[in-house]
Amino acid sequence: MRLDLSHIRQAETAFLRQYEPSAFAEEDEEYRVAAPVSLEFTIHKDQDRFRLVGRVATTLELACSRCLEPFTLPVNATFDLRYLPAGAAADDETSEESETEADDVSTTFYRDEEIDLAELLREQFYLALPMKPLCAESCKGLCPQCGVNLNVETCACKPQWEDPRLAGLKALITDRKPDDA
Repeated sequence: MRLDLSHIRQAETAFLRQYEPSAFAEEDEEYRVAAPVSLEFTIHKDQDRFRLVGRVATTLELACSRCLEPFTLPVNATFDLRYLPAGAAADDETSEESETEADDVSTTFYRDEEIDLAELLREQFYLALPMKPLCAESCKGLCPQCGVNLNVETCACKPQWEDPRLAGLKALITDRKPDDA
């Protein structure tokens, strides 16, 4: 999935592609692409600098962080990225200490007149992932003792946890008589 920049001659060019889920390798990703990926953007060209403004839409499959069951997450993310030639990175670094500006996070570098669209999509998928993926807000998760999914069935485990460091204090309370003051 590479975008050949040498064929782009106009100042603005529209780009629209559909990718099947099988095009995305299942490495050690936190997600799985579950639906076709629609990628559309406009390429703005300024000599050897490019700006891609568009959106990506698909459905990802994730594991719930509470119950570990798979669930789907719709993704409809917009992006605005600037691409500079790889040689421009060395030109921009005039000092050892450079302060990161707001524009720096949306600037990327390309090599050999190509932009890796797979990397762009992977980045957008990771940005769309929630901090703590949940199948539902009301997800009860797994029982910490027996491991049963509490959304599906209940367990007979004792839900109350007692701190072993306070066992000595508990013994004092149970040994106390009601008329002691």
